[in-house]
Amino acid sequence: MNIKPIGERVLLKPIKKEEKTKSGILLSSKLSNTDTQNQAEVIALGKGEKLEGIKVGDKVIFNKFSGNEIEDEDVKYLIVNAEDILAIIG
Repeated sequence: MNIKPIGERVLLKPIKKEEKTKSGILLSSKLSNTDTQNQAEVIALGKGEKLEGIKVGDKVIFNKFSGNEIEDEDVKYLIVNAEDILAIIG
């Protein structure tokens, strides 16, 4: 991938949602999207100062109404501003 965010931006790869519960119940796409649609893995970082504490590989929660969706080699990514990252998971 040749996408490199600039400034205070972060390239994220959304985490796929489970389509099935632990007990085996299948979820509709509407239900499975509600709780995890704002979780992603950090793929690349800009060089901005606000990015301290965030590193490539981190799993994060971000504002679900933020960012620009892009596609590279049939994989969907998001570019979000640093202030749209709300927490690091783990």
